[in-house]
Amino acid sequence: MSTTERPRILVVGGGYVGLYAARRILKKMRYGEATVTVVDPRSYMTYQPFLPEAAAGSISPRHVVVPLRRVLPKAEVLTGRVTTIDQDRKVATVAPLVGEAYELPFDYLIVTLGAVSRTFPIPGLAENGIGMKGVEEAIGLRNHVLEQLDKADSTTDEEIRRKALTFVFIGGGFAGAETIGEVEDMARDAAKYYPNVKREDMRFVLVDAADKILPEVGPKLGAYGKAHLESRGIEIHLSTSMDSCVDGHVVLKNGLEVDSNTIVWTAGVKPNPALARFGLPLGPRGHVDTLPTLQVNGTDYIWAAGDNAQVPDLVGRAAGNENAWCPPNAQHALRQAKVLGDNVISAMRGFSAAQTEYKHANKGAVAGLGLHKGVAMIVMGKMKIKLKGRLAWYMHRGYHGLAMPTWNRKIRVFADWTLGMFLKREVVSLRAMENPREEFYEAAKPAPQPKADSVPSEKAKAS
Repeated sequence: MSTTERPRILVVGGGYVGLYAARRILKKMRYGEATVTVVDPRSYMTYQPFLPEAAAGSISPRHVVVPLRRVLPKAEVLTGRVTTIDQDRKVATVAPLVGEAYELPFDYLIVTLGAVSRTFPIPGLAENGIGMKGVEEAIGLRNHVLEQLDKADSTTDEEIRRKALTFVFIGGGFAGAETIGEVEDMARDAAKYYPNVKREDMRFVLVDAADKILPEVGPKLGAYGKAHLESRGIEIHLSTSMDSCVDGHVVLKNGLEVDSNTIVWTAGVKPNPALARFGLPLGPRGHVDTLPTLQVNGTDYIWAAGDNAQVPDLVGRAAGNENAWCPPNAQHALRQAKVLGDNVISAMRGFSAAQTEYKHANKGAVAGLGLHKGVAMIVMGKMKIKLKGRLAWYMHRGYHGLAMPTWNRKIRVFADWTLGMFLKREVVSLRAMENPREEFYEAAKPAPQPKADSVPSEKAKAS
C-alpha cells in the first residue's frame, strides 16, 4: 500500500461497476492527480451473465473473470475487505486476507459491493444448496452434475441412482432459467457417453414463487421460454416455493416431494449486507440511497452504483412511474460506471455543481437457454422486437460477448465459442479440484501405530 499526499479515490468492490468506474477515472485523470485504490476480497472481476455457460462447459471458467491488477495497472489493488467506514475522519478499515486490519484514509469514496444471493431460513438450504453468484460455484456445479452421472452409471442401488439423477433449481429469473437450460443441455450431451444413463432417467425441476418465469423479457417470451423448457422434459412448478431440503429431501409448498443431491438456489439477490456497517443511508431493501447523479444522499464525496445502489430511473419516472428504479443488470452497470467516473473527476477538480444525472432507456434483454436456444427482446424507440430460438441465442452471445470487459477476454470467449462449433463438449468431472490435497494427504499421513498390547514381547518372540 502506497503512502501519498495525493487525494485518494477509494473504490470498495472490484465488480463490474467498480472495475469500469476505476478504468474511467484512470483514463480521465491527469498524471499524478490522484491515487485510485480498489479493495476487493477477490483479485478479479466475474462477468456473471456467463456463469451458466461456464457451468455447462461452453466457456472456460478462467475466461469469464478479469484480473484487476492486469486491467488496472495504474491503480492500487488491495485484496481484502472494507469492514467499516468512518465518515467523520474519512477513514476505511481494511481487513486483508492475512494479517491484521489497518486504516486507509480517503478523500472520495465509491461503493460498488454488488449483491449476494437472497436466501431464507429454509431447513437444509445452507447444507445442501448450491449458489450461482461466482465462478467457483459455476465450476463446482458442473463438476457436481457430472459426478452425479458417474454415480448413477456405476451403482446398482435404484434409490441412490434416482437421487443422483434428480436436479432441482429454485428461482425462475434469468439466472435460474439460463442455468437449468444450460445444465440440462450439458447433461443430455454427457449421457451419450454413459451406457447406463439416458436423458429419460434424469429429472429436472424448476421452482418459482411467481406465476411466470423470465419476467425480464415480458410475458409472451416468458411463456415461450416456459413451453420450450417443458418440451425438453423440464418440470416447472410456479406459484410455489421450497419449504425444506434436509438431507436432499425437497419439500415444496404445493405438496411435491423429491429426493435430490443437486439443489441450485437462484431465487434472487440482495445488496451486500456489509453496507449496514458503513453508516450510509439505505433504502427499504438495503440498497444505498443515491441521487440521480449517483451521489449518496446527503453527501458530496460518496458515490454508489450497480446492484448495491438504489438509483432512480429517470426514464421510468418521466413516463409517470414515480417509484421507478434502475434494475440490477449489466446494461445499467456499464453506463452507470461511466457517469460515476466522470462525476468523481468533476468533484475532484472543484466542479461539484457539474454532476451529471444518470439517465438510460432500457434497450431490452437477452437470455440463453442452452446451445442454439434463447429468447430476446430488443427495444428500438417505441418498438419492441421479440426473438426466440437460434436467432435470439445469437443475440444473447453477441451482446454479452461484446459487453465482456477487455479485448483479451472478448477474444478468449469468442475463441471458446468458435472451437465449440467444431469440437465436442468436454464431459470430464474434476471434482477433486475442490479438495486437491486429499489424495496427497492420504499418501503422506503417518501409518497408524499398533497398540501396545498387540506388539509381541521379546519372550514371545524367543519362544
